[in-house]
Amino acid sequence: MKNRRRTGLVALLSAVAVTLSGCALPYQSQIVEGTTITVAFNQAFDNYNTSSSSGNATKNANITYMTNSGFQYYDNTPALIKDTGYGSFEKISDEPLTVRYTINEGVKWSDGTQIDAADMLFQWAAASGAFAETAAVFSPASTAGLDLVTQTPEIGEDGRTLTLVYDAAYVDWELAFGVGMAAHGTVMMAYPEITDPAEAKTKLIEAIQNKDDAWLAPVAEAWNTGYQFTALPENPLVYLSSGPYIIEDIVADQYITLVSNPVYAWGPSPKFERITVRFIADFVAQLQALENGEIDIATGQPTADSLAVAQGIADSTGATIHQGDEAVYEHVDLTFNNGGPFDPATYGGDAAVAQKVRQAFLLTIPRDEIVDKIIKPLNPNATVRESFLTIPGSERYTAITAVSGAADVRNLDIDRAKALLAEAGVSTPVDVKFWYPTGNIRRQQELELIQKSAALAGFNVIDTNEPNWEFTDPSLFPINPHDAVIFAWQSTSLAVAGSDQIFASYTDPLMKGGNYSGYGNPAIDALLDELEVTTDQAKQTEIMTEVEKTLIADAYGTTIFQFPGLTVSSAKISGVKPSPLSPNYFWNFWEWTPVS
Repeated sequence: MKNRRRTGLVALLSAVAVTLSGCALPYQSQIVEGTTITVAFNQAFDNYNTSSSSGNATKNANITYMTNSGFQYYDNTPALIKDTGYGSFEKISDEPLTVRYTINEGVKWSDGTQIDAADMLFQWAAASGAFAETAAVFSPASTAGLDLVTQTPEIGEDGRTLTLVYDAAYVDWELAFGVGMAAHGTVMMAYPEITDPAEAKTKLIEAIQNKDDAWLAPVAEAWNTGYQFTALPENPLVYLSSGPYIIEDIVADQYITLVSNPVYAWGPSPKFERITVRFIADFVAQLQALENGEIDIATGQPTADSLAVAQGIADSTGATIHQGDEAVYEHVDLTFNNGGPFDPATYGGDAAVAQKVRQAFLLTIPRDEIVDKIIKPLNPNATVRESFLTIPGSERYTAITAVSGAADVRNLDIDRAKALLAEAGVSTPVDVKFWYPTGNIRRQQELELIQKSAALAGFNVIDTNEPNWEFTDPSLFPINPHDAVIFAWQSTSLAVAGSDQIFASYTDPLMKGGNYSGYGNPAIDALLDELEVTTDQAKQTEIMTEVEKTLIADAYGTTIFQFPGLTVSSAKISGVKPSPLSPNYFWNFWEWTPVS
């Protein structure tokens, strides 16, 4: 699966569901001039490149989903819907696996430049790891699938077709590829003297095909860091759009406003001319804004108190409450390489000592108490989640957790934690720098429960919250400065593979993807590589079971619970249908309709 950090992620579900749409009809805009809708999310947009390690977060994907188009998207069931107005792809060979992608003529970036094979080739170069050992190191969130495409893809004669040939059959080939950032835009950001989009594309294609990493190095740097912004960039190349909307305004930590893209003429048409997304961390504050008529959709990480507020607003205003589990799971990860209490280097390289300290700390996390006090008021049937890779309730989850031994080593046991610290010969108190995102009430509550429990075993858990998730940006922090972090991963798809994004080893921090822990185990790497090319479902389950067992043995971290979803929409709009996958309630923004 491909995951995004949940700022408000992803459990593995099973097979890929595909729904084929019919032939594309001529585009008809349904935009109503002068209309605006204001909605809310609990974290602020800060990066336009969601394919990058630093930009891969739900808070960013919500926005880019509305400003970009693609070959397909998930609905809320979730089924995969083809956008034939944008383009198409087809498997043209099984041996070797070969897939051809075509962008339709007339599908353009917001500056009028045709989207074509150069854009697709650029995404392959950036997200495949093809240049990882060169001077042009891109920092992708994931290389899953594209790392199996080691030969440079071939551009078709029409200039809008690209053919990928895989070294081995990739289990999730239908989900592996699409267009990312604009090729010409990124080149012109890196080389301002190039002002012609056609020239920019030609030079980029030549550099990729000739493996000219020296020329590509500034382009990689622009791709890695050039799309980070919290105010409207002066250079419009930084926020080129291929979708229904384009960014019109942004105020740091307050809001972002999108306006309809006049160039867009394919795919679904929205109704509102403008969409403003306000950044409101406190879910209760969102609900109050909805009650006051300031916003029309609110969502966040609910507590019992916020649910009560939502129910009161629904009763008094006619607002609709949307509830249901999301493909998101809460977890705590420990850092292996920052010189902290869980790093072997702290103990002279003694991995066994560090492992015992990690095991001891995980035994102090009161997972049942967290679920009982914070989650069950929202979902009385909630249970502790015991798997990194699968979702509770699925057949695969039941099979894996029955033999993984997760509960045996992760359930609360203060006496055992003390014994492990004694066996390790570690003096107490052991300081643990613990991060959560500033302003997240639910995670603050979780931390308080963890602090009290961990102290009983000799751990001093230090609150190191900050609002900007800086540890996820390898250009700022090649190594995570926090000893433990709590956040959630949200699924973007129903893919089987892709967990290497989180658990695979790396040598260059720019290539760590979502592995913010500095974790590495060759056995895990081999298992995840095998999973990528395994189509037999029983064998997939065997591999995933071994991955779980190894993560548990290494005391990588712990899972806590599946997210209970809560979205509230005002009586003034219809068409809100939250999805368990990212981008959540934004998935069908084109269906949002004024009631009156």
